[in-house]
Amino acid sequence: MTRALIFGVSGQDGAYLAQFLQARGYEVHGASRDAESNRFENLDRLGLRDQVTLHSATPTDFRSVFQVVERVQPDEIFNLSGQSSVGLSFDEPAETLQSITLGTFNMLETMRVVGGDMRFYNACSSDCFGNTDGVPADETTAFRPRSPYGVAKSAAFWAVANYRESYGLFACSGILFNHESPLRPARFVTRKIVGSACRIAAGSGERLKLGNIAIARDWGWAPEYVDAMWRMLQQDAATDYVVATGKTHTLQDFVAHAFSSVDLDWRDHVDSDPALMRPSDLSVSSGDPSKAADVLGWRAARTMPDVVEAMVAAERDALPAS
Repeated sequence: MTRALIFGVSGQDGAYLAQFLQARGYEVHGASRDAESNRFENLDRLGLRDQVTLHSATPTDFRSVFQVVERVQPDEIFNLSGQSSVGLSFDEPAETLQSITLGTFNMLETMRVVGGDMRFYNACSSDCFGNTDGVPADETTAFRPRSPYGVAKSAAFWAVANYRESYGLFACSGILFNHESPLRPARFVTRKIVGSACRIAAGSGERLKLGNIAIARDWGWAPEYVDAMWRMLQQDAATDYVVATGKTHTLQDFVAHAFSSVDLDWRDHVDSDPALMRPSDLSVSSGDPSKAADVLGWRAARTMPDVVEAMVAAERDALPAS
């Protein structure tokens, strides 16, 4: 039985990855900063709480990472931990940089010291690329991050590449473009949009305030993206991959589709709020997942309209009965 250790198991991707691996017969272990107090709501929602062995571990503390890896002795390590909000990174740049980069270094160094045949996946981000100016980014596109989050993810990406090249570790990064699901925290704009649309349709009377809706992103379905993560660790050699749908839409398109899914016109319910504008934002972010298709055999089945409809259906089901 293959044994996996997921740092960041309580998040959206961590929960879906745990579900994916458990269905494939893995022995799944998950690490959280405080496993005793964490409610693991996402694992509960997926019915996995009793099927994942949970451990307390702080990624920014080398001793903590080393101890949990020594205890679990995993075949595969997935690093999905660290501060995950681009918007929050502008308010907390130092914490973002530390949680992402130091956590990644501690896992890589633990693997180097412990030795063996462990394989390592690192969650990288399309924010490393910055603006792609309408040209889909692939694995050869230069990094030009425009947020503290993107800077941190870029540093972690190069740490993985360095340990792979210098120490021979099986370590790779998935450069994932935006991917959503009902497990996305409410603070993220996609979940904020879907939640507001559903509540307004139910009669809440609220108005949705948004910043720049002209930005364009490549939105995929999170449960599909964890499949790509897993496939990266099943290859003969470690390398990095862009994971995306290859389809880019504006945030306005996302908003319009969310409201039309509940039979509303978004223009009647949405206001622009300058206070929600970021200090620096990406105008267009688009990805080229050709390598993932050619090497991994992975292709996204759901694009933005499918993702929005699935999120709306889940949100409406979760609303309290009137």
